[in-house]
Amino acid sequence: MRLNEKVAIITGAAGGIGFAAAQKFAKEGAKVVIADFNEEEGNARVEELKAHGLEVKFIQVDVSNRESVNQMVSEVLETYGKIDVLINNAGITRDSMLVKMKQEDFQKVLDVNLTGVFNCTQAVVPTMIEQGKGKIISTSSVSGVYGNIGQTNYAAAKAAIIGMTKSWAKELGRKGINVNAVAPGFTETNMVATVPEKVIDSMKAMIPLQRLGKPEDIANAYLYLASDESDYVHGTVLHVDGGIMM
Repeated sequence: MRLNEKVAIITGAAGGIGFAAAQKFAKEGAKVVIADFNEEEGNARVEELKAHGLEVKFIQVDVSNRESVNQMVSEVLETYGKIDVLINNAGITRDSMLVKMKQEDFQKVLDVNLTGVFNCTQAVVPTMIEQGKGKIISTSSVSGVYGNIGQTNYAAAKAAIIGMTKSWAKELGRKGINVNAVAPGFTETNMVATVPEKVIDSMKAMIPLQRLGKPEDIANAYLYLASDESDYVHGTVLHVDGGIMM
């Protein structure tokens, strides 16, 4: 198995892409920590996976709160004694045109999508440095590369993740830690569930593969970057977008 006995923290793993990754990682032999703010959904997901004999644990966390993140990391280390992989997957949207965007909505998206990535990464890095190895994968977006109407906050956070990823890669590579990002395109998650069908059709028309991504498509990229197969992949942004960024 590609992640046998590795300990992986996946934030925002109670649903969508994060849960698809949790399933895939656990099936590949990882001890998976589903780290999410939604306690009810997170516990339900854990029970679902445990019913299939998979090793998973739920820890409630608010990634925007450093004390909450520190408690989560301490619990992981107390339970498993190490952290091999961190998937910074947690994210939210509060979309609005610039002239109508509320300050609190702008800040909330940055707090979760950007500060949350910083908090979690900074919290696990000392352990990975001590181990002499580790994999850090953060979720950017095509919106962070080319922008998107109504997503000033989201695009800003996702663009900043790319900058942080490249900076951390230069800092941490010499410590044996691989740092990369994944930039999903339009993906079938709750974030697009309320989008009108005609808008979905227009999105598909922009994509060379003529379909939206599935959570499993992104989870496959996470798995590759978390596995030993990607040991020489470092400081990159892997686009999983059906070709929309060509």
